[in-house]
Amino acid sequence: MGFLRKIWSAIYHIWYYLVVFISIILILPFIYITTLKEDTHNNFFWWCRIWAKLVLRLMGYRWNANNLATLDPDKPYIIIGNHASELDIMMALVLVKNRFVFIGKAELAKMPLFGYFYKRTNILVNRNSISSKKQVLTKAAEKLKTGAGICIFPEGGIPTPDYLLAPFKAGAFKIAIESNVSILPITFINNKQHFGEFLDGGYPGKLKATIHQTIDTTGLTENDIPKLMDKCYAIIHDELVKNGQQGKTNYTQEKK
Repeated sequence: MGFLRKIWSAIYHIWYYLVVFISIILILPFIYITTLKEDTHNNFFWWCRIWAKLVLRLMGYRWNANNLATLDPDKPYIIIGNHASELDIMMALVLVKNRFVFIGKAELAKMPLFGYFYKRTNILVNRNSISSKKQVLTKAAEKLKTGAGICIFPEGGIPTPDYLLAPFKAGAFKIAIESNVSILPITFINNKQHFGEFLDGGYPGKLKATIHQTIDTTGLTENDIPKLMDKCYAIIHDELVKNGQQGKTNYTQEKK
């Protein structure tokens, strides 16, 4: 049974990468035009949401979100969430209508076709470079001034499958405080079960998420970062546990 499960998982993941590639091809003229100028990126985001929905539908997914937030359509937010699966990117695009860009690892820019559009419209970071991390803060502040929010997974990557939630890195919270922008936490409840590691299974079905109430950062300073991180970590962690998710969480938060 274990061998057959791995075979199915490999096939399902290969189908996913084909779907991602083919769906980009289908909307290629539209997304190419909308990435040529900064003032057309709002239209690019609209097409990204269509792309995300198309990918999820072709993978056999439906989605359901418990929405506790009331968002101002004219305001940017710092969107954070647990990073359990490659589906998290699509789910964030599907669930949040306010325009935003991702902060993600520079390696994604090397992906065929996807990487071209990713590097033109999002913020890339080389996690091994201190100067790159500093530049991210500046670029994020500039994006926020244009009215675009920022989506960042504060775990810094997808943790190993035995962990429920990895420790948060401070970058997202530093950006939120310095730019005086509210944080929007999202818990992706079962993405990992539906689409985990390449040989670790995967299947169609209903993806569940909780969009939590926004967290105001007005009046907070850099000294408040540890408390803000712990508050957001607890919100997402407790929601995962409440929904029956299990795993190790004995990590120490990064405080700087």
